[in-house]
This record gives sequence, C-alpha cells and structure tokens, in this order.
Amino acid sequence: MYVPRILELSILADSFTQMSQEIQESRQQLEDYSRSLEQKVSDRTQALQQEIQYRTEAEVALQSANEELKRLAYLDGLTQIANRRKFDEQLSQEWRRLKRDRLPLSLILCDVDYFKQFNDAYGHQAGDECLYKVAYVLAIAARRSPDLAARYGGEEFVVLLPNTALEGAVEVAKKIQVQIKALQLPHQRSQVSQYVTVSFGVASIIPTETTTPEQFLVQVDRALYQAKIEGRDRIAIG
Repeated sequence: MYVPRILELSILADSFTQMSQEIQESRQQLEDYSRSLEQKVSDRTQALQQEIQYRTEAEVALQSANEELKRLAYLDGLTQIANRRKFDEQLSQEWRRLKRDRLPLSLILCDVDYFKQFNDAYGHQAGDECLYKVAYVLAIAARRSPDLAARYGGEEFVVLLPNTALEGAVEVAKKIQVQIKALQLPHQRSQVSQYVTVSFGVASIIPTETTTPEQFLVQVDRALYQAKIEGRDRIAIG
C-alpha cells in the first residue's frame, strides 16, 4: 500500500527534475537568443552610426565643394581678386542697403596707363604679372569688410567703398596711386613715367529712388575718362 505512494512521489520528483531542466534549458536558450539579439542590435546600431557619420561627412564635403565653386565663380582667375560678376552683385546689394540707410557709397574706377604698349614691350606674361601686382595693391586698400576690390575688365579695376564719402574715397585712391608707383614696374613705352602708373575716376553718391547703380557707374567712368584726357597718372572726381 505504501510502495505505490513512494513510487508516485518518485515519478513526480523525476517529473519536476525534468521540468526544471527544461526550464533551465529554455532560460539558457532565451539568454542566448537575447545576447544574439543584443549583438545584432549593437551591430546594426554601429552600422547606422557609421552610415550617419559617412553621410554627414559627405554633406560637409559637398557643402565645402559648393562653397569653393561659388568662390571660384566670383574670383578673377588671373588676379585672384573679385571678378565683375561679384562686383555687380555686391554693388546692387550695397545700393539697396545704403538707399535704405541714406548713407554714402563711393567708387574708384582705375585703369593701368598705356597697358597695350606695356604688353607690346614686355610680353603678355609680364602684362599678367603687372595686373596681378596692381590687383594686390587694390586688395590691400579695400581692407574693411564691406569694401571690395574687383577686376572690372581688361586692365580696368574698381574699388567699392560703402559708407564712404567722397573725401575718404579720394584718400584711398591717393594711397593706391602711391603704392603702385612704389612698385616701380618698368614701363619704357609709357608717355607719363618710366614706371607703371594708373589713372583714377572717383565718385560718391547717396543712393535714392531716382538714381540707379548704372547711372552711378557712368558717372565714375566719365571721371576716369577725364583723368585720361587730362594726361593720365592722376585722379579725377566725378
């Protein structure tokens, strides 16, 4: 009568033992699966982070490339200062701003005297070097952040001077004139000096609703023409 009861308890104990082993195995499998899942998540997260970093670096590189292309689009390849396109855009921007603020805008338009004769005498490579050195002097003169020195075309250059009255612009032109003469670039074909010289047209205006940048440029150009017909190597005021 007691033997079956003991057998029953033994069977029950074996069942519990087997169940416990199965639970332990299931728990181990679950832990293994969890670790595997965590590893997969970690690997995927790392892959995503690397992809994000790659895309971020690619975007930065693309932005940098676009900025460089924009800079080159506004740069004169020979003289390494701003080109006519950049000047036109900045003149338009400053015109609107100064018209709103009712402040003066000055321009200096200058031209290397007898430059064709310089090229004929010394060659185009020397002519390019001459333009580069003149541009360097202009760039130094346009030292304030809103100022701009640009190649206007050929041997003509322009200096944009926002917030500058006529007297200040004339002083800048005089300094440029002195510094270019100090370069002492030989010019045996010049009719005014043994060295390279520059003629200047200077004008100043407070932009209004009835004036335009184009009209102002004509005024400065006339001043430059006046400097030429008066003998060159001088500053004429528009």
